[in-house]
Amino acid sequence: MRRSWDIFCIVIDNFGDIGVCWRLARQLAVEHHQSVRLWVDDLASFAPIAHDIDPQSHRQRLHDVDICLWQPSAIEDIEPADVVIEAFGCEMSEYYVQRLALKRTPYVWINLEYLSAESWVPHYHGLSSPHPVLPLTKTFFFPSFLPGTGGLLRERHLISHRRSFDAESEHEFLRRHGLPERTSAEIRVSLFCYETAPVEKLVQILCESTVPVSLFVPEGNVALRISTFLGERVCHQKKLLRQGHLTVQIFPWLEQAEYDRLLWSCDINIVRGEDSFVRAQWAAKPFVWTIYPQTEGAHWHKLDAFLLHYTAGMETEMAAMVQTLWTSWNGKIDLNPIIWMNFLALQKSLIQHNNEWVDQLLKQSDLTSNLVQFVENRL
Repeated sequence: MRRSWDIFCIVIDNFGDIGVCWRLARQLAVEHHQSVRLWVDDLASFAPIAHDIDPQSHRQRLHDVDICLWQPSAIEDIEPADVVIEAFGCEMSEYYVQRLALKRTPYVWINLEYLSAESWVPHYHGLSSPHPVLPLTKTFFFPSFLPGTGGLLRERHLISHRRSFDAESEHEFLRRHGLPERTSAEIRVSLFCYETAPVEKLVQILCESTVPVSLFVPEGNVALRISTFLGERVCHQKKLLRQGHLTVQIFPWLEQAEYDRLLWSCDINIVRGEDSFVRAQWAAKPFVWTIYPQTEGAHWHKLDAFLLHYTAGMETEMAAMVQTLWTSWNGKIDLNPIIWMNFLALQKSLIQHNNEWVDQLLKQSDLTSNLVQFVENRL
């Protein structure tokens, strides 16, 4: 059944929150034929991953989704939707909540939580919380890799499109974005990370590599750090840096479907947060997760929980090498060339393992389908 959905998103770290919400909104509209309004508080940060967005337009429509600038005046006299999603704990205005309480037709109010593989997640997934004053109930919905949770974002044809991405498809992707063709001996690495990562140390290691390495980095502060470290200033006309066996390709932000193709075309993907982290897993290439740092080291519990599940089928030595690189990349120990080279030597084994990991994840229903089914069971 066609329902109306309001998804509220506060942009926190530029792309993670809005990246998840934009994929969810599109899939709801395109695959499940739902009526979706996506409320975003920062359209300027949205535009780099959705190039048709006009940051100056407070209301626009793209991919069958109504995109609205989320500000107090925008929701005056707005009728709340059948399904209301607060993404990642953002809170709707009290005015909207009061309007929701007056709604005469049934509704579902969902708090879409952060992704986690921690063991407590299945126990809290689907729990309800009554409003302290109004006759309203909110349900907590947890994306996760674990059975009995909300699952992961995955479009209907994503895996088949990735599996059909061959050499000709890669050539067309690179040509479309003016990126250099692959050489037979090189290793291609995509880098999308938080600024807490030891970027300069990685670049130094790659410069001293015995094989050619191409590093693909989106424009931004990390790219500027790399260019500064290499002693060069990057301008609009020069976005290709070389030192030793390392070539750094700096490129404009890609729309999400094109970013997926970048992951498919690289040999190793260094990703961050939630959205790119999940997409790297669907890519089935060796990957490294830059986790969002949290107070009191809470992020280490999330990292360890994921590694526990992800490495469960690995040989002990292989699992130890993966864990060592991930923990060094996230700052628990110092990154060094031996740690990187040990990980690099696992490339073929990791591709095999990651394809098996994807097959395991495919046993879950995807997050969007689970949300739709949950709503239909409630309304």
